[in-house]
Amino acid sequence: MPDTDLSLPFVASALRRAGLDGWIPEGDGKASLPLQFLPDGAGWVELMRLEPGVRIGLHRHSGEVHALNLQGTRRLSDGRTIGPGDYVFEPTGNVDWWQAVGDEPLIVHVVVKGHVEYVKADGSVTRRITTADRIADYEKHCEAAGVSARNLETV
Repeated sequence: MPDTDLSLPFVASALRRAGLDGWIPEGDGKASLPLQFLPDGAGWVELMRLEPGVRIGLHRHSGEVHALNLQGTRRLSDGRTIGPGDYVFEPTGNVDWWQAVGDEPLIVHVVVKGHVEYVKADGSVTRRITTADRIADYEKHCEAAGVSARNLETV
């Protein structure tokens, strides 16, 4: 994934905070930058980056989510189009999917409380992501990059 947005002030600040020199790849067209891991496994705060066309599959949250679009556009499963500067609140238990649309990468500032469960249409869970999983992903990436992971619970 090209890092064409590394000159953006909020991306540069997030990189410095996490001690990284690039986004953490999470799959085809998706990457993240952790900002804070909430105490006691309560959730996490991150920048999420998606290439145009990438879709976040059907998922449910065990806690509330706050999402602010910083760049790009996304289409929500309810049909709304969310652009730069738009804010979305997802209550506990919300089930949805969304997709990056348009010509530029999507960058969203996300506060996730609790965990995320990817689900099938019948509601059965296919994958669960916890704060501990997000911390492990960050630490694994730091190790592979040859940098020391920071304690992002106390920064």
